[in-house]
Amino acid sequence: MPNDWEIKIVEEKTIPEGIEVICGLPDVGLVGVIAAAHIISKLGLEEVAYVETDLLPPIIILEDGLPKSPVRIFGNNSIAILSSEIAIPSEIVSPVVRRIIDWAWEKKVKRIFTLGGLPVPNRHEIEKLKIFGAASEDSLLKIIRENDVEVIQRGFLAGPQALILKYCSEKNIPAIALLAEAFYNYPDPEASSVVIQALNKIMGINVDVSELIEKGEEVRLAMRDMMRRTQSELARMRKSHEYDIPGYYIK
Repeated sequence: MPNDWEIKIVEEKTIPEGIEVICGLPDVGLVGVIAAAHIISKLGLEEVAYVETDLLPPIIILEDGLPKSPVRIFGNNSIAILSSEIAIPSEIVSPVVRRIIDWAWEKKVKRIFTLGGLPVPNRHEIEKLKIFGAASEDSLLKIIRENDVEVIQRGFLAGPQALILKYCSEKNIPAIALLAEAFYNYPDPEASSVVIQALNKIMGINVDVSELIEKGEEVRLAMRDMMRRTQSELARMRKSHEYDIPGYYIK
């Protein structure tokens, strides 16, 4: 990969320092993508920035006949949401996420939340989904527990969430991952509603999820093509390892 290929965060509107950032990148069950889209809609957030790089596939999003980047940031004066409408190729996930975290550090963000799913083989049998959490630093684990989120004691985490926690830890940026039990390769709006409800409690916001649950089948159909493209990238990122527990930990 050429070292001179730049990854830019192009700000179309002024983004203040000290905001909170929510990341919803394509991953297991598209949980983060669906959650991000729902929050953007319910809070009426506007596009404020986008990611520009030749590393991404040559794809644009057309809105009202105009070209848009598939990886964009929506926000207001207190919150910014990163969302991608394409599966980010596994070979460029690392540099793209690193640039996003560098931008967040430059903006002196208050906290970063990354939303996603944890694949469970018996998802179709589960009626009440569990939500798990992890963090970039020890002090955040108390916040996770106080809001009825189970801390992941041990296990594998791969893909965008893993990189966000890793890079935030390196930069001393407070970051929390909220991960609901989800289908591995099937859009899961119910799991998205669970992470949004946890986010509501931690951030003190009030995003209604009733419509997301009611229109679950419609969301699944709309997202199936993205899920298919994302699935091949998940395999390259070894996401199926999240089913496992490290062998040396088994007692």
